[in-house]
Amino acid sequence: MTRAGRRPDRTERLVLPGVLTADQAARTVAGIAAVQREDGAIPWFRGHHLDPWDHVEAAMALDAAGEHDRAEAAYRWLADHQNPDGSWYAAYADGDAAEPTDRSRETNFVAYAAVGVWHHYLATGGDAFLDRMWPTVFAAVEFVLQLQQPGGQIGWKREDDGTDVTDALLTGCSSMHQALRCALAIAEHREEPQPDWELATGLLAHAIRKHPERFLDKSRYSMDWYYPVLGGALTGPAAKERIEEGWDDFVVPGLGVRCVLPNPWVTGGESCELALALWVMGESDRAMEILQWIQHLRAEDGLYWTGYVFEDDAIWPEELTAWTAGSLLLAVAALGGDEATTAVFSGERLPLGLDPDCC
Repeated sequence: MTRAGRRPDRTERLVLPGVLTADQAARTVAGIAAVQREDGAIPWFRGHHLDPWDHVEAAMALDAAGEHDRAEAAYRWLADHQNPDGSWYAAYADGDAAEPTDRSRETNFVAYAAVGVWHHYLATGGDAFLDRMWPTVFAAVEFVLQLQQPGGQIGWKREDDGTDVTDALLTGCSSMHQALRCALAIAEHREEPQPDWELATGLLAHAIRKHPERFLDKSRYSMDWYYPVLGGALTGPAAKERIEEGWDDFVVPGLGVRCVLPNPWVTGGESCELALALWVMGESDRAMEILQWIQHLRAEDGLYWTGYVFEDDAIWPEELTAWTAGSLLLAVAALGGDEATTAVFSGERLPLGLDPDCC
Protein backbone atom coordinates (compact mmCIF):
# COMPACT_ATOMS: atom_id res chain seq x y z
CA MET A 1 0.00 0.00 0.00
CA THR A 2 1.35 3.40 -0.89
CA ARG A 3 2.07 5.88 1.82
CA ALA A 4 -0.38 8.80 1.92
CA GLY A 5 1.55 11.98 1.37
CA ARG A 6 0.35 15.49 2.16
CA ARG A 7 -0.06 16.48 -1.48
CA PRO A 8 -2.34 19.50 -1.91
CA ASP A 9 -2.67 18.76 -5.64
CA ARG A 10 -4.66 15.67 -4.78
CA THR A 11 -6.96 17.53 -2.46
CA GLU A 12 -7.72 20.66 -4.46
CA ARG A 13 -11.20 19.25 -5.09
CA LEU A 14 -11.69 19.24 -1.31
CA VAL A 15 -11.08 22.95 -0.84
CA LEU A 16 -14.11 24.74 0.61
CA PRO A 17 -13.92 28.30 1.95
CA GLY A 18 -14.14 28.41 5.71
CA VAL A 19 -14.01 24.63 5.91
CA LEU A 20 -10.83 23.26 4.34
CA THR A 21 -7.78 24.56 2.54
CA ALA A 22 -5.91 22.14 0.30
CA ASP A 23 -3.25 21.66 2.97
CA GLN A 24 -5.85 21.07 5.68
CA ALA A 25 -7.63 18.54 3.49
CA ALA A 26 -4.34 16.75 2.85
CA ARG A 27 -3.73 16.62 6.60
CA THR A 28 -7.17 15.10 7.17
CA VAL A 29 -6.60 12.49 4.47
CA ALA A 30 -3.24 11.64 6.01
CA GLY A 31 -4.95 11.29 9.39
CA ILE A 32 -7.37 8.69 8.02
CA ALA A 33 -4.54 6.90 6.22
CA ALA A 34 -2.57 6.73 9.47
CA VAL A 35 -5.44 4.80 11.06
CA GLN A 36 -5.58 2.25 8.24
CA ARG A 37 -3.88 -1.08 8.90
CA GLU A 38 -1.52 -2.72 6.43
CA ASP A 39 -4.24 -5.25 5.55
CA GLY A 40 -6.58 -2.42 4.51
CA ALA A 41 -8.81 -2.37 7.59
CA ILE A 42 -9.86 1.07 8.90
CA PRO A 43 -10.92 0.96 12.56
CA TRP A 44 -12.46 3.99 14.28
CA PHE A 45 -8.97 4.70 15.58
CA ARG A 46 -6.08 2.40 16.39
CA GLY A 47 -6.91 0.29 19.41
CA HIS A 48 -10.66 0.69 18.95
CA HIS A 49 -12.98 -1.50 16.90
CA LEU A 50 -13.82 -1.55 13.20
CA ASP A 51 -17.41 -1.75 12.06
CA PRO A 52 -18.07 -2.42 8.36
CA TRP A 53 -20.21 0.69 7.75
CA ASP A 54 -17.69 3.20 9.09
CA HIS A 55 -14.87 1.26 7.43
CA VAL A 56 -16.59 1.86 4.07
CA GLU A 57 -17.26 5.53 4.81
CA ALA A 58 -13.57 6.12 5.51
CA ALA A 59 -12.64 4.24 2.33
CA MET A 60 -15.00 6.41 0.30
CA ALA A 61 -13.33 9.51 1.74
CA LEU A 62 -9.95 8.16 0.65
CA ASP A 63 -11.29 7.72 -2.88
CA ALA A 64 -12.66 11.27 -2.86
CA ALA A 65 -9.14 12.42 -2.04
CA GLY A 66 -7.54 10.39 -4.81
CA GLU A 67 -6.09 7.70 -2.52
CA HIS A 68 -7.48 4.94 -4.69
CA ASP A 69 -4.96 2.23 -3.73
CA ARG A 70 -5.81 2.67 -0.08
CA ALA A 71 -9.53 2.59 -0.78
CA GLU A 72 -9.18 -0.56 -2.86
CA ALA A 73 -7.24 -2.20 -0.03
CA ALA A 74 -10.19 -1.45 2.26
CA TYR A 75 -12.57 -3.20 -0.12
CA ARG A 76 -10.21 -6.16 -0.48
CA TRP A 77 -10.39 -6.48 3.31
CA LEU A 78 -14.16 -6.85 3.03
CA ALA A 79 -13.90 -9.42 0.24
CA ASP A 80 -11.26 -11.42 2.10
CA HIS A 81 -13.16 -11.55 5.38
CA GLN A 82 -16.80 -11.90 4.36
CA ASN A 83 -18.67 -14.57 6.27
CA PRO A 84 -20.00 -17.58 4.32
CA ASP A 85 -23.55 -16.20 4.60
CA GLY A 86 -22.54 -12.92 2.91
CA SER A 87 -22.33 -10.85 6.09
CA TRP A 88 -19.65 -9.28 8.25
CA TYR A 89 -19.65 -9.11 12.02
CA ALA A 90 -20.70 -5.87 13.64
CA ALA A 91 -17.30 -5.18 15.22
CA TYR A 92 -13.68 -6.34 15.03
CA ALA A 93 -11.03 -5.43 17.60
CA ASP A 94 -8.71 -2.85 16.01
CA GLY A 95 -9.81 -4.13 12.60
CA ASP A 96 -8.36 -7.59 13.20
CA ALA A 97 -10.58 -9.99 11.26
CA ALA A 98 -9.56 -12.82 13.59
CA GLU A 99 -10.95 -10.96 16.61
CA PRO A 100 -14.62 -10.09 16.18
CA THR A 101 -15.94 -8.46 19.34
CA ASP A 102 -19.61 -8.36 18.31
CA ARG A 103 -20.73 -11.41 16.35
CA SER A 104 -24.14 -10.09 15.47
CA ARG A 105 -24.53 -9.18 11.80
CA GLU A 106 -26.26 -5.85 11.21
CA THR A 107 -28.02 -5.54 7.88
CA ASN A 108 -27.20 -1.86 7.49
CA PHE A 109 -23.50 -2.54 8.00
CA VAL A 110 -23.55 -5.38 5.47
CA ALA A 111 -25.48 -3.50 2.78
CA TYR A 112 -23.22 -0.44 2.77
CA ALA A 113 -20.46 -2.31 0.98
CA ALA A 114 -22.44 -1.82 -2.24
CA VAL A 115 -22.28 1.97 -1.87
CA GLY A 116 -18.54 1.92 -1.40
CA VAL A 117 -17.89 -0.50 -4.26
CA TRP A 118 -19.96 1.55 -6.71
CA HIS A 119 -18.32 4.76 -5.51
CA HIS A 120 -14.85 3.27 -6.04
CA TYR A 121 -15.78 2.11 -9.53
CA LEU A 122 -17.09 5.56 -10.44
CA ALA A 123 -13.93 7.16 -9.03
CA THR A 124 -11.55 4.86 -10.91
CA GLY A 125 -13.39 3.26 -13.82
CA GLY A 126 -11.98 -0.08 -12.73
CA ASP A 127 -14.03 -2.83 -14.36
CA ALA A 128 -11.59 -5.46 -13.09
CA PHE A 129 -12.25 -4.22 -9.56
CA LEU A 130 -15.99 -4.44 -10.11
CA ASP A 131 -15.62 -7.99 -11.44
CA ARG A 132 -13.69 -9.01 -8.32
CA MET A 133 -16.14 -7.38 -5.95
CA TRP A 134 -19.39 -8.48 -7.62
CA PRO A 135 -19.58 -11.82 -5.74
CA THR A 136 -19.00 -9.93 -2.49
CA VAL A 137 -21.75 -7.41 -3.20
CA PHE A 138 -24.13 -10.09 -4.44
CA ALA A 139 -23.69 -12.21 -1.31
CA ALA A 140 -24.07 -9.16 0.95
CA VAL A 141 -27.34 -8.08 -0.67
CA GLU A 142 -28.73 -11.60 -0.55
CA PHE A 143 -27.98 -11.75 3.17
CA VAL A 144 -29.69 -8.41 3.79
CA LEU A 145 -32.82 -9.33 1.86
CA GLN A 146 -33.26 -12.47 3.95
CA LEU A 147 -34.32 -10.11 6.74
CA GLN A 148 -36.77 -8.05 4.69
CA GLN A 149 -40.27 -8.18 6.13
CA PRO A 150 -43.55 -8.38 4.16
CA GLY A 151 -44.09 -4.65 4.76
CA GLY A 152 -40.82 -3.78 3.01
CA GLN A 153 -38.81 -2.82 6.09
CA ILE A 154 -35.61 -4.77 6.76
CA GLY A 155 -34.88 -6.31 10.15
CA TRP A 156 -32.06 -4.85 12.17
CA LYS A 157 -29.71 -7.81 12.52
CA ARG A 158 -29.06 -11.51 12.87
CA GLU A 159 -27.68 -12.59 16.21
CA ASP A 160 -24.71 -14.91 16.56
CA ASP A 161 -27.03 -17.81 17.36
CA GLY A 162 -28.94 -17.27 14.11
CA THR A 163 -31.92 -15.47 15.61
CA ASP A 164 -33.26 -12.72 13.36
CA VAL A 165 -34.11 -9.38 14.99
CA THR A 166 -36.96 -8.32 12.75
CA ASP A 167 -37.52 -4.91 14.35
CA ALA A 168 -36.55 -2.30 11.77
CA LEU A 169 -34.63 0.95 12.21
CA LEU A 170 -35.55 3.90 10.02
CA THR A 171 -31.99 5.19 9.81
CA GLY A 172 -30.59 1.80 8.89
CA CYS A 173 -33.33 1.12 6.35
CA SER A 174 -32.82 4.53 4.75
CA SER A 175 -29.13 3.76 4.37
CA MET A 176 -30.00 0.35 2.94
CA HIS A 177 -32.28 2.03 0.40
CA GLN A 178 -29.24 3.88 -0.96
CA ALA A 179 -27.17 0.69 -0.81
CA LEU A 180 -29.72 -1.38 -2.73
CA ARG A 181 -29.89 1.26 -5.44
CA CYS A 182 -26.08 1.18 -5.73
CA ALA A 183 -26.19 -2.63 -5.90
CA LEU A 184 -28.75 -2.37 -8.69
CA ALA A 185 -26.48 0.07 -10.51
CA ILE A 186 -23.66 -2.46 -10.32
CA ALA A 187 -25.93 -5.23 -11.60
CA GLU A 188 -27.18 -2.99 -14.40
CA HIS A 189 -23.63 -2.09 -15.40
CA ARG A 190 -22.75 -5.78 -15.54
CA GLU A 191 -25.93 -6.53 -17.51
CA GLU A 192 -27.04 -8.97 -14.83
CA PRO A 193 -30.62 -7.95 -13.98
CA GLN A 194 -31.80 -8.61 -10.44
CA PRO A 195 -35.61 -8.30 -10.49
CA ASP A 196 -35.93 -9.48 -6.89
CA TRP A 197 -33.68 -6.63 -5.79
CA GLU A 198 -35.78 -4.15 -7.76
CA LEU A 199 -38.93 -5.32 -5.99
CA ALA A 200 -37.20 -5.22 -2.61
CA THR A 201 -35.93 -1.69 -3.20
CA GLY A 202 -39.36 -0.43 -4.17
CA LEU A 203 -40.98 -2.07 -1.14
CA LEU A 204 -38.39 -0.56 1.18
CA ALA A 205 -38.78 2.92 -0.28
CA HIS A 206 -42.54 2.74 0.10
CA ALA A 207 -42.26 1.66 3.73
CA ILE A 208 -39.95 4.59 4.50
CA ARG A 209 -42.23 7.10 2.78
CA LYS A 210 -45.63 5.89 3.87
CA HIS A 211 -45.42 3.59 6.88
CA PRO A 212 -43.59 5.02 9.90
CA GLU A 213 -45.40 2.48 12.07
CA ARG A 214 -43.24 -0.27 10.59
CA PHE A 215 -40.12 1.13 12.28
CA LEU A 216 -39.01 1.40 15.88
CA ASP A 217 -39.57 4.88 17.29
CA LYS A 218 -36.14 6.47 17.43
CA SER A 219 -37.35 9.98 16.68
CA ARG A 220 -35.15 11.42 19.44
CA TYR A 221 -32.16 10.70 17.23
CA SER A 222 -31.23 13.19 14.54
CA MET A 223 -30.30 10.40 12.13
CA ASP A 224 -33.93 9.28 12.00
CA TRP A 225 -34.80 12.85 11.07
CA TYR A 226 -32.50 13.39 8.07
CA TYR A 227 -31.61 9.87 6.87
CA PRO A 228 -34.75 9.31 4.78
CA VAL A 229 -33.56 12.34 2.79
CA LEU A 230 -29.88 11.36 2.73
CA GLY A 231 -30.73 7.80 1.68
CA GLY A 232 -32.83 9.08 -1.22
CA ALA A 233 -36.24 7.76 -0.17
CA LEU A 234 -37.66 11.25 0.45
CA THR A 235 -37.15 13.87 -2.23
CA GLY A 236 -38.63 17.18 -3.35
CA PRO A 237 -41.28 18.84 -1.16
CA ALA A 238 -41.48 15.83 1.18
CA ALA A 239 -37.77 16.10 1.92
CA LYS A 240 -37.99 19.84 2.44
CA GLU A 241 -40.95 19.48 4.80
CA ARG A 242 -39.18 16.84 6.89
CA ILE A 243 -35.98 18.85 7.28
CA GLU A 244 -37.79 22.05 8.20
CA GLU A 245 -39.95 20.20 10.71
CA GLY A 246 -36.97 19.05 12.78
CA TRP A 247 -34.56 21.93 12.20
CA ASP A 248 -35.11 23.89 15.40
CA ASP A 249 -35.03 20.72 17.51
CA PHE A 250 -31.77 19.31 16.22
CA VAL A 251 -29.67 22.18 14.85
CA VAL A 252 -27.62 24.28 17.29
CA PRO A 253 -26.57 27.42 15.38
CA GLY A 254 -22.83 27.96 15.37
CA LEU A 255 -22.06 24.48 16.77
CA GLY A 256 -23.63 21.73 14.68
CA VAL A 257 -26.29 19.04 15.00
CA ARG A 258 -27.44 17.28 18.14
CA CYS A 259 -27.06 13.52 18.13
CA VAL A 260 -30.06 12.86 20.38
CA LEU A 261 -32.71 14.98 22.09
CA PRO A 262 -32.61 16.61 24.55
CA ASN A 263 -28.89 16.08 25.18
CA PRO A 264 -26.67 19.21 24.79
CA TRP A 265 -24.27 17.27 22.58
CA VAL A 266 -23.44 18.07 18.96
CA THR A 267 -21.55 15.53 16.88
CA GLY A 268 -19.39 15.86 13.79
CA GLY A 269 -20.72 12.83 11.97
CA GLU A 270 -24.37 13.82 12.24
CA SER A 271 -23.54 17.40 11.27
CA CYS A 272 -21.69 16.31 8.13
CA GLU A 273 -24.43 13.89 7.16
CA LEU A 274 -27.05 16.61 7.54
CA ALA A 275 -24.89 18.81 5.33
CA LEU A 276 -24.89 16.05 2.73
CA ALA A 277 -28.67 15.73 2.99
CA LEU A 278 -29.02 19.48 2.50
CA TRP A 279 -26.77 19.30 -0.55
CA VAL A 280 -28.97 16.49 -1.93
CA MET A 281 -31.94 18.88 -1.55
CA GLY A 282 -30.10 21.62 -3.42
CA GLU A 283 -29.39 23.71 -0.33
CA SER A 284 -25.63 24.03 -0.62
CA ASP A 285 -25.44 27.32 1.28
CA ARG A 286 -26.96 25.84 4.42
CA ALA A 287 -24.80 22.74 4.00
CA MET A 288 -21.62 24.79 3.82
CA GLU A 289 -22.63 26.82 6.87
CA ILE A 290 -22.96 23.68 8.97
CA LEU A 291 -19.57 22.42 7.80
CA GLN A 292 -18.06 25.76 8.79
CA TRP A 293 -19.65 25.56 12.24
CA ILE A 294 -18.09 22.21 13.11
CA GLN A 295 -14.52 23.28 12.53
CA HIS A 296 -14.38 23.75 16.31
CA LEU A 297 -14.12 19.92 16.37
CA ARG A 298 -10.96 19.88 14.23
CA ALA A 299 -7.76 18.68 15.90
CA GLU A 300 -4.19 19.60 15.00
CA ASP A 301 -3.59 16.31 13.21
CA GLY A 302 -6.48 16.98 10.81
CA LEU A 303 -8.88 14.48 12.34
CA TYR A 304 -12.08 15.51 14.12
CA TRP A 305 -13.39 14.95 17.62
CA THR A 306 -16.56 12.88 17.70
CA GLY A 307 -18.60 15.45 19.64
CA TYR A 308 -18.90 18.43 21.95
CA VAL A 309 -21.06 18.89 25.07
CA PHE A 310 -21.86 22.57 24.85
CA GLU A 311 -23.36 23.00 28.31
CA ASP A 312 -20.08 21.82 29.83
CA ASP A 313 -17.79 23.27 27.13
CA ALA A 314 -16.25 19.81 26.86
CA ILE A 315 -15.09 17.55 24.04
CA TRP A 316 -16.76 14.17 24.53
CA PRO A 317 -15.91 11.45 23.97
CA GLU A 318 -12.21 12.20 23.72
CA GLU A 319 -11.66 10.26 20.53
CA LEU A 320 -10.64 11.23 17.01
CA THR A 321 -12.50 8.92 14.63
CA ALA A 322 -11.63 8.12 11.03
CA TRP A 323 -15.31 8.01 10.16
CA THR A 324 -16.00 11.53 11.45
CA ALA A 325 -13.19 12.85 9.25
CA GLY A 326 -14.50 10.68 6.43
CA SER A 327 -18.00 12.12 6.67
CA LEU A 328 -16.58 15.63 6.48
CA LEU A 329 -14.51 14.86 3.38
CA LEU A 330 -17.50 13.26 1.65
CA ALA A 331 -19.69 16.27 2.37
CA VAL A 332 -17.00 18.61 1.06
CA ALA A 333 -16.50 16.40 -2.01
CA ALA A 334 -20.22 16.55 -2.79
CA LEU A 335 -20.33 20.32 -2.47
CA GLY A 336 -17.22 20.51 -4.65
CA GLY A 337 -18.80 18.43 -7.42
CA ASP A 338 -16.69 15.28 -7.14
CA GLU A 339 -18.37 13.08 -9.74
CA ALA A 340 -18.30 9.74 -7.91
CA THR A 341 -19.50 11.24 -4.64
CA THR A 342 -22.28 13.26 -6.22
CA ALA A 343 -23.45 10.19 -8.16
CA VAL A 344 -23.90 7.93 -5.14
CA PHE A 345 -25.56 10.59 -2.96
CA SER A 346 -27.69 12.56 -5.42
CA GLY A 347 -29.30 9.37 -6.68
CA GLU A 348 -30.08 10.94 -10.05
CA ARG A 349 -28.45 8.08 -11.96
CA LEU A 350 -29.26 5.26 -9.55
CA PRO A 351 -32.02 2.75 -10.34
CA LEU A 352 -35.22 3.38 -8.40
CA GLY A 353 -36.57 -0.14 -7.95
CA LEU A 354 -40.18 -1.07 -8.63
CA ASP A 355 -43.08 0.62 -6.86
CA PRO A 356 -45.26 -1.86 -4.98
CA ASP A 357 -49.01 -2.14 -5.39
CA CYS A 358 -49.77 -0.68 -1.98
CA CYS A 359 -51.80 2.19 -0.50
